[in-house]
Amino acid sequence: MKPFTTRFLTWFALLIPAQGAEPITVATADGVLNVSTGGQPIFSYRMEPGPLPDGVAAVYAHGAYLHPVFTPSGKLVTADFPPDHRHQRGIFFAWTKTEFEGRHPDFWNLGKIGQPDGKPTAEVRFDRLEKSWGGPESGGFLSQHRFIDHSAEAPHDVLHETWEVTARRLVANGRPANVIDLVSTQTCAGASPLKLPKYHYGGLGVRGQAAWDPVDAVTMLTSNGDDRTKGDATKAKWVYLGGLVDGAPAGMALLIHPGNFRFPQPLRLNPKNPQLCVAPSQDGDWSIEPGQAYTSRYRFVVFDGTPDAVWIEGLWGEYAK
Repeated sequence: MKPFTTRFLTWFALLIPAQGAEPITVATADGVLNVSTGGQPIFSYRMEPGPLPDGVAAVYAHGAYLHPVFTPSGKLVTADFPPDHRHQRGIFFAWTKTEFEGRHPDFWNLGKIGQPDGKPTAEVRFDRLEKSWGGPESGGFLSQHRFIDHSAEAPHDVLHETWEVTARRLVANGRPANVIDLVSTQTCAGASPLKLPKYHYGGLGVRGQAAWDPVDAVTMLTSNGDDRTKGDATKAKWVYLGGLVDGAPAGMALLIHPGNFRFPQPLRLNPKNPQLCVAPSQDGDWSIEPGQAYTSRYRFVVFDGTPDAVWIEGLWGEYAK
């Protein structure tokens, strides 16, 4: 791929409000917060666990994630309860390989049973909605999550997490996009750190829609110009995930903020399904310590059409400012 610098200035300063766009509205019902504009959904935030698909074990019930997520034309780009990995869901945040007070809670893989009552070894649970808002240009919410260790004799809070999520309908060089900013802030719930050994995944996770499940049906592209195979276990500024939805291309660009820990951050691009993860633990052992907040920032640009690497690079440049 040619260097981005040849056209970078042409594509800089991209995002502007969509002309004539309707206000962003936010409404909650049945444990779900729905964000939309002009009657068109942008995304939903599943707070409490919802109904399970037929045949799915109760251990996989989950909340605290974004799904469904849509393009401006209404095409779905995320999935929930996929048959191959029931624990993967839309856009979520969970750690996999951990150590906490001598135990090893896995917040990612809910199928790992850690208690006689059938609880997983750990989970990320919605705690409360602090506030939500809508407005002429943006809407969103502020919420709290709990990272709970079920491998102890009694459930034990490990981390408390704040999500601040803001959504807008914008135009980038004439191309409409739904833009979702996610800021996650995690703090220790007590006096013990959460140790995070070197591991190839765990962190921000994204599961692409079911139409992309076949290995040849999904497109992944990183800021280095790498595809799904070459880009796995590399470090990048952004990554694209997409494919055909109802016969037309659609997808999302995940932009990684330069202030994030170990930026450019390591990626896990799953070789068997349309799932990716921003995985800082790939770079070696680290920990979240008491009294030291771990904050990470990401922007999702959700759009119709095929990915343009230079266009996405310009979006990342604007976000990085």
